[in-house]
Amino acid sequence: MKHINLIAAVGEKMELGFQNQLLCHLPADLKHFKSLTIGHTVVMGRKTWDSLPIKPLPNRRNLVLTSNRNLHFEGAEPIYSPEELLAQINDQEEVFIIGGASVYKTFINIAQKLYITRIEGTFEADVYFPKIDTSRWQLVEETYISNDDKNPYSMIFQTYLAIPEAKPAHPRNN
Repeated sequence: MKHINLIAAVGEKMELGFQNQLLCHLPADLKHFKSLTIGHTVVMGRKTWDSLPIKPLPNRRNLVLTSNRNLHFEGAEPIYSPEELLAQINDQEEVFIIGGASVYKTFINIAQKLYITRIEGTFEADVYFPKIDTSRWQLVEETYISNDDKNPYSMIFQTYLAIPEAKPAHPRNN
């Protein structure tokens, strides 16, 4: 079985970002993201790749999902379809889908875990995370992080597990 996870930080209305930027700077969430993804494969769309301040993300296999076969991503591998991704990863490989919105939508139906940081705030946004259907996802862990001098918003780290009988088997079934 492939180990596909989605990881995202969202506002109270499931906001993801605005003008290809994160909602806000939260060092605690960035540390959490790094601790989960380090040593694993991260998959992102081209716009997410473009928004990264450091490319590629260090100590991770970086894959960029794109339909443009003429693009080159220094330090990352292009992937041209969800099916190609599934064919290229082995059964033991831990894969984290890190954005953007259309990539999350593509993979939410085949993921086994969601790692969601719920930021306690609302933000101007032009992209949103897909609705988390509680008949398909079970919340199994929550950790509350209070705001402080480095993190202007409180947040909740949440982990959801897929309810197996509720999951379609193909990435295009969304």
